[in-house]
Amino acid sequence: MLGNLIFGFIVILVGVTLAPTVANEVAGAQGNSNITGASDTILGLVTLFYVLAIASVGIGITTVGLRNSGLM
Repeated sequence: MLGNLIFGFIVILVGVTLAPTVANEVAGAQGNSNITGASDTILGLVTLFYVLAIASVGIGITTVGLRNSGLM
């Protein structure tokens, strides 16, 4: 129970810490390469999908921990 909660918070903390790095790399890839049109738009959404994935994994792990403890 407590392990799941701690692991969920660690996942969120590490993911949020790495989010600016992912955003900088995406911006660098958009600026330095010959990507245009739909490919550029999809590449720009990588940061959004990364942050959504980190949030959903962290929330899912925390929910399982709360469910196992009987609080949810």
